[in-house]
Amino acid sequence: MTEEIPKELQKKYIPMTETTYYTLLALISARHGYAIMQFVSKLTNERIKLGTGTLYTMVGRLITDGLIILIDNDSGKKTYQITKLGITLLSIETTRLQAQLENGINLLGGLKNE
Repeated sequence: MTEEIPKELQKKYIPMTETTYYTLLALISARHGYAIMQFVSKLTNERIKLGTGTLYTMVGRLITDGLIILIDNDSGKKTYQITKLGITLLSIETTRLQAQLENGINLLGGLKNE
């Protein structure tokens, strides 16, 4: 799966920052900027609150790198959605995080029994 992703993008996005990860998750469904901020805040129980500066800087980078696209700008609100490349990188990162979590659970679980 990683063969189809340019090495510079693999290096840039794996591991992925939390804000990038949650923004890509938010864009599995088409959303405009404010809806992305609300989705991420709700999904993380308000642990992550994206500011507009952070969000729009990241959105610009994700568009440039081909991870998301602008799909609508007619209503005055720009609406974005994840691309196939974005889904692939998000899937790779999710698998990496799952392995990391399982390692932690397995090792910490062993400590509880000692």
